[in-house]
Amino acid sequence: MAVRSETIRVSGVRCERCVMRLGGALQKLEGIESANANLLGEVTLAWDEERLPREEIVAALARAGFQTAP
Repeated sequence: MAVRSETIRVSGVRCERCVMRLGGALQKLEGIESANANLLGEVTLAWDEERLPREEIVAALARAGFQTAP
């Protein structure tokens, strides 16, 4: 198991409901070890890279209405 940690910045976080929506989108993914989002649009993640590619995380965030910031 190769656990990767990263903080991903996303746009579109305006309130606590947005933070909850972010958490809900990530909890559904197999391979997420931990996820923490805040009102600044920072999502701190740890996940198993062998089970979950980063691209799937970004796609899940996009489906929830959030875009990754450069």
